[in-house]
Amino acid sequence: MWLERDVLVPIAGTNSAFLHLTNNWWSQIKTAGSAIYANRHFLALYNKSNPERLTKDTDKSPKIIGDVFIHETAVVDPSAVLGPNVSIGKNVKVGAGARIRESIVLGNSTIGEHSLVIYSVIGWNSCVGDWSRVEGTPEDPNPNKPFAKMDNNPLFNTSGQLNPSITILGSHVKVPSEVILLNSIVLPHKEQI
Repeated sequence: MWLERDVLVPIAGTNSAFLHLTNNWWSQIKTAGSAIYANRHFLALYNKSNPERLTKDTDKSPKIIGDVFIHETAVVDPSAVLGPNVSIGKNVKVGAGARIRESIVLGNSTIGEHSLVIYSVIGWNSCVGDWSRVEGTPEDPNPNKPFAKMDNNPLFNTSGQLNPSITILGSHVKVPSEVILLNSIVLPHKEQI
């Protein structure tokens, strides 16, 4: 479904569509890669408008680099390193020595000890085992280009291969210990990868 084609065109001229002009940052979220990009910008907005919502680096907290949001119910080991641009959801558990960067970890998920999660979205109720690596490839727009926007690249190239993108774990996915998962989309309820 396309907003421009399937929604706006049919309601044009019916006096039921209105414009809201904003001076704030705005971005379409059409792909999972754009969710990571939007997360980065929303955390930066929180840093300016509501910095108390972001986690600060203290002696009792995990190592925080840049803008990081940790839900108050999440349990993060003090030896973990988070950031920049990380959002940790409700009831998430992050093990000792884990490293999370440029990622979103949704509610009730577990990141095992000494695991690496980078440029990824970890779905609800998912588990990344100890010493595992879950890594995607960033899809950021060119910051040197005026009016840069996220490109909506197709998931697959002309040869049928998955284009490099962020890694997405659906809900209830279990990544075993000592596994590398690179540029992957894992559908929900997968027990063994």
